[in-house]
This record gives sequence, C-alpha cells and structure tokens, in this order.
Amino acid sequence: MRIIRLIAVAMLPAVALGCQNLNASVDLPPILPVGANPVQDQNPVYIPLPKKEYGRVIETTLQVLHDHGFEIAESNRYSGNVEAIPRTAPGLLLFFRPGSPDLYERVLATNQSLRHRVSVVIQPADPQGAEHGGYFVEFIVRKELEDVGRPSRSSVGGAVFRADNTVERQTEVIDAGVFDVAWIYRGRDACFEQELIRRFKQALCR
Repeated sequence: MRIIRLIAVAMLPAVALGCQNLNASVDLPPILPVGANPVQDQNPVYIPLPKKEYGRVIETTLQVLHDHGFEIAESNRYSGNVEAIPRTAPGLLLFFRPGSPDLYERVLATNQSLRHRVSVVIQPADPQGAEHGGYFVEFIVRKELEDVGRPSRSSVGGAVFRADNTVERQTEVIDAGVFDVAWIYRGRDACFEQELIRRFKQALCR
C-alpha cells in the first residue's frame, strides 16, 4: 500500500498537466486562473466580415455571453447594443465556473462580493455601408463591489453605531440607466474583456 501511495503522489503532476492540456484542446473554462497579462487584441476588435454577416456577429455575441453564464437583458439588432444582466463574479473555489482568467481578480471575488456587468457595442467599420466594411465589436466588462452598511452577521457595536447610511452620495455615475445604489463601480476588468474577445473570435472561425 505504501508503494501504491508513492506512485499516486508521483503521478499527480502528470495528471495536472493532462488536465491543462485537455483544457487547451477543448477550450474549457480555466481550471486555475493565471496572472499573465492577457491583453492581445484591441478593444473594440475589428471583425472583417461583410455586411450580410451581421446576423452571425449578433448571434455569436449572444452565444458567447450565454456560455459564460450571462442572461441577456436587452439585445437591439438595429443599434448593435447588447446588455447582459449582472452576474456574481466567481472566486477561486468556483474554478469550473467561467469568469475572469486573472488570478488577482479571482482572489478579490473570493474575499468580497463582486459582480460583472457586461455590455457589447457593435458598430460598422464603414458608416457608408460598404459591402466589405467589417465591424468593430467592443466588449465592456464593469466590476461592481457590493455596498453593505456593515459586515454580514456582525453584532459588534450594534448598540452604538447606526447600521444605515444617513446620506446617500453618488460619487461616480457610469450610466444613469444602470446605476444601482447597492453596488459600487470599481473599474473595468480588462482580462475578462480579452477572454470574451478571444472566445468570440474563436466562435466566428468555427
């Protein structure tokens, strides 16, 4: 039994390497995020497809968002705008759930309540409507931190300090139509944007 245990321990690195190769071959969500700089494409990214392929661009965009667990709140084919319902950002413990590929962002999502709000803007590269003008597709991933008046299930100082805010201050407005007082805007997740662009371009090539 001791020899069997030693063989099992020795095979663990090979098994882990095999899982990573499987992840690369079938393009599964990252099992363990890495902190490398993923910036490879411009955002918005240029898609050299003719005008008649506009429907394919829209459908691929919706499919990529669905594959990452987002539900569509609004999809306007005429304006080229897609808005997804905000989704809770997965942490390190949810390594099979697709999310940001950056290790730092995953650690943040593990230690505090974060969510992603995704918007996609599709615009023709040639406003004159040329046949082979192509499209510019921009993926916008906003990070939002939950605004809680006090830590959850905390009773320390409950008789001295008030649990609610006396004044509600809106420090930064990103979009008046999507502003939520319970969540604080914390910038954009460039790593997640690049991941969505990569998946989008791969889906178009299939």
